[in-house]
Amino acid sequence: MEQTPSLSGKLWLVGAGPGDPDLLTLRAARLLASADLIVHDGLVGDGVLALIPPHIERISVAKQRSRHTMKQELINELLVRETLAGRQVVRLKGGDPFIFGRGGEEIDAARQAGVPCEVVPGITAAMGCAAQAGLPLTHREDASAVSFVAGQCKDLSDQDWSGLAGHGRTLVIYMGIATATAIADKLIADGVSPDLPVAVIERGTTADARVLRTLLTDLGDLVVREKVASPALIIVGKVAARADALDCLGAPGVAEKLGNFA
Repeated sequence: MEQTPSLSGKLWLVGAGPGDPDLLTLRAARLLASADLIVHDGLVGDGVLALIPPHIERISVAKQRSRHTMKQELINELLVRETLAGRQVVRLKGGDPFIFGRGGEEIDAARQAGVPCEVVPGITAAMGCAAQAGLPLTHREDASAVSFVAGQCKDLSDQDWSGLAGHGRTLVIYMGIATATAIADKLIADGVSPDLPVAVIERGTTADARVLRTLLTDLGDLVVREKVASPALIIVGKVAARADALDCLGAPGVAEKLGNFA
């Protein structure tokens, strides 16, 4: 049977930012206070969730590596069904809905069902975490281009990062902690200098944030030695040497080499 869109229901894809509730946009905060239903990811910060009034229904669809609370197709169906029922539905996503948040898939599902949908952008992790670390993603002396990539694909076989890292460029890798060694090997094999600075930002923008610096060749060792856990970002490029961070000495001369880049 064909579904008829409600005259009053609407779907909102809302960016929750990287964790700190103070980085939530005013529009996002207003929607959290007025929604009928909030469907949220696991990466949405506890401080942001605390802003939701207790009478508003919420559903967690948290995803972890290789284990999903709800498959994406079922999430899409849930969003469409509840909106067609006449509800104001907020799909609350960590960071920005359109940066590795599958927001594109959800807005496609809404459009196909004739569901009215609007996107409220959020501060993506790359910007929020880099700002906390005092790390400029672009810099007149170091980088005139910045790229965002996902690092969790199996064996990195479907990734083409040619030219994304190296002289004058910054590479930001989301979801790359579990494959950090393979990422470093791949970049070095593609011609990126093993001595290029790297910053790893764990739990960025939160009170528990940790910022570590090393060289590309020692990235895998750093992640293991420091027991880095997700959520965390990897930033590769000369700008990484400018981070307000702890230098984790993975090899002789690391501190001196990082100092030469700053």
